[in-house]
Amino acid sequence: MSDLVTGDAVVLGLRPARLPSRALAIFLDLLVYLTGYLLISIGLTLATASLDTAAQAAVSVAGFVLVLVGVPIAVETLSHGRSLGKLACGLRVVRDDGGPIRFRHALVRGAMGVVELLGTFGAIACIASLVSARGRRLGDVFAGALVIRERVPGARVMPVPAPPPWLAGRFSGLDLSAVPDGLWLAIRQYLTRMNQLDPQVGAAMAVRLADDLVARTGAPPPVGVPAAAFLMAVVHERQARDAARAFGPGGPSYAPPVYAPPVAPAMPAGMPAVSGHPAPGAYVPPAPGAYVPPAPGAYAPPAVPPATAAVPVPVPGEVPAAPAPQRPATGFAPPA
Repeated sequence: MSDLVTGDAVVLGLRPARLPSRALAIFLDLLVYLTGYLLISIGLTLATASLDTAAQAAVSVAGFVLVLVGVPIAVETLSHGRSLGKLACGLRVVRDDGGPIRFRHALVRGAMGVVELLGTFGAIACIASLVSARGRRLGDVFAGALVIRERVPGARVMPVPAPPPWLAGRFSGLDLSAVPDGLWLAIRQYLTRMNQLDPQVGAAMAVRLADDLVARTGAPPPVGVPAAAFLMAVVHERQARDAARAFGPGGPSYAPPVYAPPVAPAMPAGMPAVSGHPAPGAYVPPAPGAYVPPAPGAYAPPAVPPATAAVPVPVPGEVPAAPAPQRPATGFAPPA
């Protein structure tokens, strides 16, 4: 099992294709290409019957290169790694980091395929595939590509976590051309397994990967953005760009989730809207000292008036009585 992700499906857990399935796919592709080459050769022979021998040889070589080299390269480039034989066997060619291949990858694989497959009848390709840990031939190694199995029974789907909504579109202008494929693969493997790691170890790994990514992009690190959230946002930005290149502007692409703010309830009919008043349903704290009636059914203790000390009122012509002697604060009663 190899932890890889396809560029448009964003699925981890796919397995590299081995020699039997790859040999069957190549046999089907060669059968189709050779049939087309024979038909085209017959047509070219009839069309160039009036030319001299040198011209006929040049046309034959051009037809060979076009059909057996140019057509496979064009098919893999336009189908993003799915030729007829690979489609029948459930295989696909991807980059080392799992993204879709481009023209340069297909060109290197096709050029090396002339030597590996046609020149030596597949002997070099078989030996290289048996020796390689991931079943790659020399064309895959030089192109930085890998053939994987897309139809795997019971394959576990492990998508890359989505970034926070407030980071959507924030890194759309980031230059990702200098980031190597190995770093993308390390970031994707971390994001799909960060919940299984120790929190301290995972945080240290996220910071280290984010520092490497910032150093490759040449942009300053974002202020106030966690390292893991930064990695999620940049990976999804790259996936969106790959999907746009693969399917065009109108094709499927990654769209971050959009969260709408809660809508306040509508105002009752007939109630005028006064500027400066709070929105309907909003909590308004009571003013200091204002009376707040209890909720229906709630217990409310009876109001107790504050105790007031009785103040003696002087009567005209009456001599006020002498104050009573105060007891000392010792706890003992004074003598009689």
